[in-house]
Amino acid sequence: MIGLPIQLIVNADDYGYYPCVSRGILQAAALGRVTSTGILANGPQLEEQVTWLTEYENLDPGIHLNLTSRYPLAASMSEMLDKWEGKFPGAFTMTGEILSGRIGLDRVCSEWRAQIETVMGFGLKPRFLNSHEHIHMLPKLFKLALELANEYQIPHLRLTRAEWMRPFGLSSSLRNVLLQTMASVNVWRMISGTPWFIGLSRSGKLDLAYLKKRFATLQPGATYELMCHPGHFDPDEITDLRLLAYHAWEAELAVLTDPEFKILLDEFNICLVTFRDLP
Repeated sequence: MIGLPIQLIVNADDYGYYPCVSRGILQAAALGRVTSTGILANGPQLEEQVTWLTEYENLDPGIHLNLTSRYPLAASMSEMLDKWEGKFPGAFTMTGEILSGRIGLDRVCSEWRAQIETVMGFGLKPRFLNSHEHIHMLPKLFKLALELANEYQIPHLRLTRAEWMRPFGLSSSLRNVLLQTMASVNVWRMISGTPWFIGLSRSGKLDLAYLKKRFATLQPGATYELMCHPGHFDPDEITDLRLLAYHAWEAELAVLTDPEFKILLDEFNICLVTFRDLP
């Protein structure tokens, strides 16, 4: 007897990061392999890339809240970043600024409001919130993100969970410890129905070997969110080659569009769904 199907949302982060990345996400969505995508509201040429989404009615848009890359949208946040030439510093530095109180929650709130309202201003109805480099998992930011989700009637907020899958490195182990600690605090604020988050251990480097191993652990009848980062790499657009150390855009796109991916879904009785399909 076949058990209840596993529901899986395949959620592509970083829509709007670069036009070439967005084009790769849409290529996977056209094949039905990506079912949602988080939009970076402060990405370049965003208005043009948002218009591309109109042809993909079955792709759920969400907002990939950002405090760690490029320039802020809110003037109140911009004036706090003079020492970094007006740009967001990296995640480690920004975390220190927030935890120390040097950048207050009121500034973060104004910035995230600007990002949400920018996306909604294009006529999109966001179905979820998450964040670039998972910075919303800081408990004080998670509470804020949940309040904003409720205010703007955005029904889902990602709860990033640690994923202890080999091979372990020093940086991945440290990340897991931090995220596991933060998730244990934040989980009490969550509403029921939040999909279980997977994909962290191969973030930016998703491959078929991981998917086969991870899919074997999923529970029949449960709902999961697979984080992924498909895209195209265009050296004329992506000039910071340091990003290639963290992102294998083309490789992830190849994994998701490979016939073997569909075979794995069938093998493990996995049905791809969107956030709007959830209660």
